Amino acid sequence: MSEYGLKAAETRLPTLIDAALAGEEVVIAAGSGRSVRLVPIGRSGFKLGLLAGKVGDPPDFLEPMSEEDLRLWEGG
Repeated sequence: MSEYGLKAAETRLPTLIDAALAGEEVVIAAGSGRSVRLVPIGRSGFKLGLLAGKVGDPPDFLEPMSEEDLRLWEGG
């Protein structure tokens, strides 16, 4: 665990953030016994395109229908 005073933390903030992201416990003391701990924010598992290439291509609804599909659509 690394503990820093407020003034020291102000001048070293980028380094302290990197240390916290690397898993080190970083504590900043702000006088009168008050202190805070820097911790990384957890990332969600959500990812766009997660199933890309696994489920095939979606239909293009703006593309004109083929003559055969149009005839079937119209009940023919």
